[in-house]
Amino acid sequence: MTAPRHDWTRDEVCALFEQPFNDLLAQAHAVHRAHHDANAVQVSTLLSIKTGGCPEDCAYCPQAARYDTGVQAHKLMSVEAVLERARAAQAAGASRFCMGAAWRAPKDREVAQVAEIVSAVKALGLETCATLGMLSGTQAETLKSAGLDYYNHNLDSAPEFYGEIIHTRRYQDRLDTLEHVRDAGLKTCCGGIVGMGETRAQRAGLLQALATLPEHPQSVPINRLVQVAGTPLAGTVELDPFEFVRTIAAARILMPVSMVRLSAGRAGMSDELQALCFFAGANSIFYGEKLLTTGNPDVEHDRALFARLGLCALEGDTPAAGPSHAGPDVAGACRTGHGCGHDAA
Repeated sequence: MTAPRHDWTRDEVCALFEQPFNDLLAQAHAVHRAHHDANAVQVSTLLSIKTGGCPEDCAYCPQAARYDTGVQAHKLMSVEAVLERARAAQAAGASRFCMGAAWRAPKDREVAQVAEIVSAVKALGLETCATLGMLSGTQAETLKSAGLDYYNHNLDSAPEFYGEIIHTRRYQDRLDTLEHVRDAGLKTCCGGIVGMGETRAQRAGLLQALATLPEHPQSVPINRLVQVAGTPLAGTVELDPFEFVRTIAAARILMPVSMVRLSAGRAGMSDELQALCFFAGANSIFYGEKLLTTGNPDVEHDRALFARLGLCALEGDTPAAGPSHAGPDVAGACRTGHGCGHDAA
């Protein structure tokens, strides 16, 4: 079984990308099978609990107030409104409920409001995750005390490419928030976006930055850019699908124990592309019709795809390690409450 490393060099990561496609996938699948149930996929639902009006200038984001994207700003949802959506997600098979708010850095009173929501969702028996922007150490502790399991804060890109995409937040700001989250005892959900016009070496740089953090993120979302009219990245040349699969495979090899998630961009992926990603080591997806403000494959399509591939939805965030599919009767492995339906966190 491959032990996690934290000392990957850029040259080593680039060498992974340069392998013949079949060799890279074979290596990634072997690592995946050694640490995870190869036929189990984690199911999560993501809800935008406060939409739009963000003051930042992330070139990919339709929620930035400075871009005309048609996204209407909405204030923070009430506890009951979020609970209604959380119950529906749970009934549809999600095991983790993720909540996103378009803030640069929330005020303490806003964190207190989110903490109340987190406590209520946690009481349903769901794992909880939030992404609210930059956090102080005290704010991270408040969320931990409320029962938050995961905090999402992506690095987005390689350090040297970051300045091409964002100017209102430093890379170090992101690293500082991740440190506050870890210090509070929260699990981290941290990944990035590919297809923003970066080079292969810069994709390798993103993965190297993630794999050399003091602790590998427990969840690593790999987003494929969703081009939204009105954002600066609309019209960017689309990433080769096989290059996206290479990115998933490299992430699996670099961070063998982490959950690697197919996140944004899945609505534009064929079933065949998703199947390649699952083979390459992706074992988490977002489930439901929308990711914050962009589309996502619907539940029934995901269930049908899972059935075609013989995949099951994973219960919780702890995979059943080992080379064989554990089956629905093994604790900690697959759930079959809605037939081998599938969702991701």
